[in-house]
Amino acid sequence: MPLFSLIILALVQGITEFLPISSSGHLVLTHHLLSGESVDLCWTQNRTLDVAVHVGTLLSVLVYYRKDVAEMVCGFLQKGSAGQKLFAHIILASVPAVIAGFLLHKAQPSFVCLLTVMAWMTLIFGIVLWVADKYFTGTKTLKDMTAKHASLIGFAQILALVPGTSRSGITMTTALFLGYSRMEAAHFSLLLAIIAIAGAGTLSGIDLAQSGNLQLGADAFMAAGLAFVSGWAAIALMMKWLEKRSFAPFALYRIILGIVLLGLIYTGAF
Repeated sequence: MPLFSLIILALVQGITEFLPISSSGHLVLTHHLLSGESVDLCWTQNRTLDVAVHVGTLLSVLVYYRKDVAEMVCGFLQKGSAGQKLFAHIILASVPAVIAGFLLHKAQPSFVCLLTVMAWMTLIFGIVLWVADKYFTGTKTLKDMTAKHASLIGFAQILALVPGTSRSGITMTTALFLGYSRMEAAHFSLLLAIIAIAGAGTLSGIDLAQSGNLQLGADAFMAAGLAFVSGWAAIALMMKWLEKRSFAPFALYRIILGIVLLGLIYTGAF
């Protein structure tokens, strides 16, 4: 893959991974603009590079939330501590998607490769995010979280296995529906990314090792580094935005993106 294309794709993934706007939709559109060709979502190289930049963004969230990570590690064995409770909720909310992701990786159903599905999910869940943000946002914090709420967010995260849904988008949306504040919804979603992205990276790493494609490995390594920088910046800017503003611009943006993608698909441009 040309260096310029690799840089652009890595930056796009890093910026959009943590924003509730569907990173897969942006990668498809970016690839089309760069090459003028349609994209097979199940093409091995695309998927491997995609997960490589996910690994870069994993490092960015670990760095950004290093205090939370340290609190969870230190409180792991401290019964009743805030760190142990947060860790338990992260694990509880991650289990459904980990199991579903493993099964999906083995089954490889054809529907996840369809651009039309990805575009519709981008549009539909953009509308759902707008509704949650406008009518259900509350004041609950992570200290108010229960095992039931963590489980509900975890099961909702399974939907993110369908391209276009957006992992961050569906988890933030579910938290909003449950009455959490915008900042706390984003906070929990970003912490959930640690396990979700680590799991995806592990599966892709195994595939990459078995392929023996050393050039692809070098490209993936470079992409991960670029995604780390852009991912950290995206997190910082989004959290700053949510201090005083809403998810409305993100919801509106993905609604427009979904309409554009569907237009390109149904007119034969893709």
